[in-house]
This record gives sequence, structure tokens and C-alpha cells, in this order.
Amino acid sequence: MADLYRDAGVDYDVLDVVKQMAVTTAAASAGSLEGSGMSELAGARGTTAYVLETGDEQLGIVMEGLGTKALLAQEYLDATGEDHFAAIAIDAVAAIVNDLVSVGALPVTVLAYFATGDANWYADVDRSRSLLEGWAEGCRLAGASWGGGESPALPGVVVPGALELAGCALGKVPKGRRAVLGDRIAAGDEIVFVASSGLHANGASLARHIVDSTELSWSQRLSDGKTLGEALLTPTHIYAPFVRALHERDAWPKYLNPITGHGLVKVMRSAAEVRYVIEDLPAVPEALRILTDAAGMDERDAYSTLNMGVGMVVIVEPGGGRAIVEAAESVGLPALVAGHVEDGRRSVDVRPLGVVYEGAESHLPQSGAR
Repeated sequence: MADLYRDAGVDYDVLDVVKQMAVTTAAASAGSLEGSGMSELAGARGTTAYVLETGDEQLGIVMEGLGTKALLAQEYLDATGEDHFAAIAIDAVAAIVNDLVSVGALPVTVLAYFATGDANWYADVDRSRSLLEGWAEGCRLAGASWGGGESPALPGVVVPGALELAGCALGKVPKGRRAVLGDRIAAGDEIVFVASSGLHANGASLARHIVDSTELSWSQRLSDGKTLGEALLTPTHIYAPFVRALHERDAWPKYLNPITGHGLVKVMRSAAEVRYVIEDLPAVPEALRILTDAAGMDERDAYSTLNMGVGMVVIVEPGGGRAIVEAAESVGLPALVAGHVEDGRRSVDVRPLGVVYEGAESHLPQSGAR
């Protein structure tokens, strides 16, 4: 599987090492906060967003990008004439704010970064309008303002006709809550999976590679009548309303993490030395199953690469799983109590698949490490 992803241009064995190096190098700058009235929250390095404390407030800040899903949208537009740039703008906002809310910070404002190979990208006014309206809609769904941004034309850096979407966001942990770092996970805790909408913002490079190298086509029909391209371009769920519901329902979790690259390996992103036992899994979106079957991926590879129907993992104290499910359902998101935490070596035991992912398989920076 690593070879398949590497062939698509994404090598996590290289990327994750550099990510960890960046976390270590960046930590040396924390002393610069002295005199600012702010301090770095202990254990926040390696989480999905950086957390600062000022007085009795905790603020989260994050930078994220969409990746190559804009290329998928352009290929589908070229092949069918159907514009899904509003959808991928929502995807980009989702990639940003879903990392932010994973530390318990509710979005306040989002800034946009639209990079193109040249200014001619915007000559298609309808496509440009679709992009802008989608970004605004993503911010509305997140409950955040769109505070501005940057739109550079970068000939020689971005190839002609291409678009790179990224941005940053600021959020605030609700008063009376503590940032969610995964540092208090313990045996007996319950694991909840909240559904994904499909591909989400990770895996687009792999999806394009699989379609290009097999007999699949963007226009082939799925059982619900949608094309494969339409299904893969379904916008990512924005989980900010869900996390807001957790606060309002007094169901604050111990751990939150979007399931993006690395699939279920992300369940053990926390530094906690425990065993995560998965006893139930959600249905796999048809488009994802088509991709994994066409690529010849076994279940071990599929569930450690794509989200396979799991959009976010939540860990909560014993007996709290049902309240998490109800909070998700209250904002229209299917969810299920998927398992529990046990004492043991750091690993994810996916019992319905007969697969165990060991801690050594994850080279991601660990959240909650002190």
C-alpha cells in the first residue's frame, strides 16, 4: 500500500519524519511568548492545532490545506462540464476547522489562501464565483467569520491551470472547558466514531491515481445514481456544530481527532500508552469501496489509508458514549459507540477486521505529550 500511495506522489514515511522534526524544532520558539501575556499550553505540541492560554482563556490556532482535491474538481469539470468548486471550497474550510475543533476550540474566524499558476484562473467568472460562495458557505457552517486572506498568482511555482487552497483559523475553547489533548485517556473509556461523508479532504491524490491506472471512470454510476466523481467530490463534514453540541450538552470528551490520512491509525495519535479496541465499524461509503477494490487493497491497507466511513474519533469517559452519539445525531451526523480503551501497549485492535495496528506504525507527532 505504501508503494501505491508513493506512486501517487505521497510518501508518509518521508512526510511524517519531517512533521516530527518540525514539531521539535518549533518548540524551541516557545520562549518568545514571554511578555506577550500568553503562554503555550503544556502538551499542545503535536496536536491538530496549537493552543495558547491567556488569563482564563484558551485559544486554538491552525493552518491547513486542501491538498490535491482541486485537481479532482478540475478534471471532473473538464470531463463533464459540472462545477464542484463550491464543494471543494467547503472541503478546504472543513480541513482547517476540523483540526481546530479537535482541540475543543470553536471557530471564530477563518482566513483564506488561494494560490494559482497565473491570474487567468479567475477569468472563468462562474468558477471563481462558485469557489468564493463555497468558502463563504463553509465559514457559515463552521460558525465563523471569513476574515480575509491572500490570493497570489505564482507562475513557476504553481502549474498553469492549477489551484491550491489553504487557510488558517482562530478558535476559542468554551469558557469552563479545557482544551482536548488526549492526555487523560484511560482504560474503560469509550470510543465513538462519527460518520464521514465520503473521501473528505485526504486521499484525493490516491483516488486520482487509482482512476487513472485502472478501468474506473469519473462518470461511472453508483447504486444511488451519482457518478463516482460526484461522490468523491461530496464536501467534507464540518464538525464544528458537533463539538459545539458536545459543549452545550455537557458531554465534553477526552480526545477528538479527524480521521484523514493514516485512517484508523489516527485513533492512537494521543501519547497515551493504551490499547484501543474497536468492536464495531460504520458502513463504508460505496465510492471508497470501489477505489479500494480497484486498487486491490486489503482491509488492513484500506483502513490505514482512507477514512472508510469514519470521519472523527471521539473518546469519552466510561458510560459517556451514548451522549456523544446523541450529540452527533442532533446535528445530523450518524455515529456509533465503536469500542473501548484497555490497558496495554499502544495499538488499535480492529476486531471486525482481525487487524491490529501497533504504535510503532504511527510516526505522527503525538498529542498530549509533555
